[in-house]
Amino acid sequence: MTSAAVAALGAGFAPAVAQDPAPVDPAPAPPAVEQPPVAPPSPIAAPNPRRSWAGRLLVVATARMYPTPGGKPLRLVQPIAPLGAGPVWLQVRGVKVVAGVRWVKVLLPVRPNGRTGWIRASDMAFRPINLRIDVDLSDRKLKLFRNGKRIRTFPVAVGTPENPTPTGRFAIAEVIPTGDPKAFLGPIVMPITGFSEALNEYAGGNGRVAIHGTSQPELIGQRVSHGCIRMRNADIRRLNRLVRSGTPVIIRR
Repeated sequence: MTSAAVAALGAGFAPAVAQDPAPVDPAPAPPAVEQPPVAPPSPIAAPNPRRSWAGRLLVVATARMYPTPGGKPLRLVQPIAPLGAGPVWLQVRGVKVVAGVRWVKVLLPVRPNGRTGWIRASDMAFRPINLRIDVDLSDRKLKLFRNGKRIRTFPVAVGTPENPTPTGRFAIAEVIPTGDPKAFLGPIVMPITGFSEALNEYAGGNGRVAIHGTSQPELIGQRVSHGCIRMRNADIRRLNRLVRSGTPVIIRR
């Protein structure tokens, strides 16, 4: 990633200027095995505590309010991710067959937080995900679950009371290496599908919230960011070895 790209990421992910990163479970988790995408028909379904599905866009697609060709268009969704230029994976929130056509309800990375839309399943390829991230803002911990069982706990820094980290159900939108382990954002940035609800932009960015590393590890465990979730660089690397785009992220107060 170029220095210009890293700077652009920094503009969008809540740099915490001057003010503005529980123990890790001892048992090591086995590395994640990349699941190949599968095309419909497949047992894709809404997420549950043990499994969810992510769909990779194969073409430019229209997300609609209702699962019909005449449903109100909500957004044109591109198959290339805007920040890291990788493939776009969207979390599946529901499935419906209308007039013989399968549609999937997906979580969109747009404002307002939690916006969903319906896209034809034939425009996507799918993979199962058995991981889930839970972030507890009250105790500043990120917990990673596999098949509903907690396998990791990491301390994190979160948003200030004035610029809080948004709560709700989100997903990892992209996984982007910065190419610079000493960067303000650390070695890995994971934008999620959520945005700050207090700020419309940070330093020219669009207010997108991310999980990322930090050049200020002494701030981990505090409320110091503009909304992002900061991890120690070693911890974000561990997380990166396991999670993929489309992984559910639940943020709680």
